[in-house]
Amino acid sequence: MFSTNLAAIEPYEICSIRPPTENTSITFRLTRNCPWNKCAFCPVYKLGAKFSRRSIEEIKRDVDRAKAIDDALYAYGIGDGISLGAEYRKAHELINRIRAMKGISSESNTNQTCYEDLDDRVKWFLQWFKETPTIEDCVYHILQWRLSGAKTCFLGDADSMILKPDFLKEIIEYIKINFPSIVRFTVYGRTKTVAQLRSHKELVEYQKAGINRIHFGLESGSNEVLSLMNKGVTAEEHIDACKKIRDAGMSPSVYVMPGLGGMVLSHIHAHETARVITKCQPDFVRLRTLEIFPHTPLAAMADGKTFIEAEEEQIAKEIRILIEEINCETEILSDSASNLLDVYGTLPYDRQAMLHTIDTYLNLSAREKLEYSLEMRLGHFLGQYGSPTPDIMDAIRPMLNGDTLVFSKASDEMLVHAIRLIRSKLMP
Repeated sequence: MFSTNLAAIEPYEICSIRPPTENTSITFRLTRNCPWNKCAFCPVYKLGAKFSRRSIEEIKRDVDRAKAIDDALYAYGIGDGISLGAEYRKAHELINRIRAMKGISSESNTNQTCYEDLDDRVKWFLQWFKETPTIEDCVYHILQWRLSGAKTCFLGDADSMILKPDFLKEIIEYIKINFPSIVRFTVYGRTKTVAQLRSHKELVEYQKAGINRIHFGLESGSNEVLSLMNKGVTAEEHIDACKKIRDAGMSPSVYVMPGLGGMVLSHIHAHETARVITKCQPDFVRLRTLEIFPHTPLAAMADGKTFIEAEEEQIAKEIRILIEEINCETEILSDSASNLLDVYGTLPYDRQAMLHTIDTYLNLSAREKLEYSLEMRLGHFLGQYGSPTPDIMDAIRPMLNGDTLVFSKASDEMLVHAIRLIRSKLMP
């Protein structure tokens, strides 16, 4: 009945870093890490990760390994049911069968490198970013893709636009042969790469190869902020890249980072970002509020008081400027756990509704803003991880009455401490 050789199944390199909309996509790494890796705010590749290109043979081997896992799921009737709990239990049983066939009692579920000298916050995030996924990671990754409809694929890592169209074409064709249900392929790209290195003809070839959407990290439209954060790109290059992507028949999806200008550059950051987005005319604008991570240049700037972090109220005002001043048709998405406000809608049609959401928060008293923030941050954390960590539980326990937060039991200081702790653990 089962043609799959479970003993031959091996893990493959999945993309730990991917857009929120690709969380349920099957993923393959075309490159490893980031070719730029100098952005002051970014924590992802700051602990020794080196950029490298992968060969076509390596990537095809990973596709073969993913196919073998998918075949095993199909053979054992896993991934087609309506009960998620039952599907994951069956997948767990399959993983145990694979381990038994391979003579493996258990697998390490951590990164190869151990960073004992790092603080707890960095260790918390490192456990989710795996250079060497296990069989268990890969089985659950493909199961999630199957349960979500098996239609989408993300090709990583940080800037797949550095690769020539023929390279991507060969890989995508091979993926389609093995996974014919896929109808959408997306990548991360740097606007600098597209603006300076890619011609219109090349971009059309990407589109013909099957690339549907490019995710760009604009972060800001202010050249002053971009320079401060060492993005290595200008506002005009942002605009040029988005126009070139649209002209080639692909969809630009951009990320902006409220708070990136700090208190000093807050207004110019917001106004210039709105101006640039209007000229970029992206299909999607994704909000991703700044969090300052340890071991980044920005953390050193904050410690040295050369960067003053914007408060939550100021960040809400920045988002208000964006919603008020962006003058193109685009969809606004607040699909990052780092965000305080759930601001969703399509401009210009939903402008007033989104402004109402922001103004409702801004009209709260200072104490009400703290209470609102804690409720939202805790909700985001539970949605992302399922249950509070022991340190978060310790912080909120004095405020709990059963499972309900009772704010009258908490001082402002207790609220601020709990909010900051939860924010420090939210995946951006």
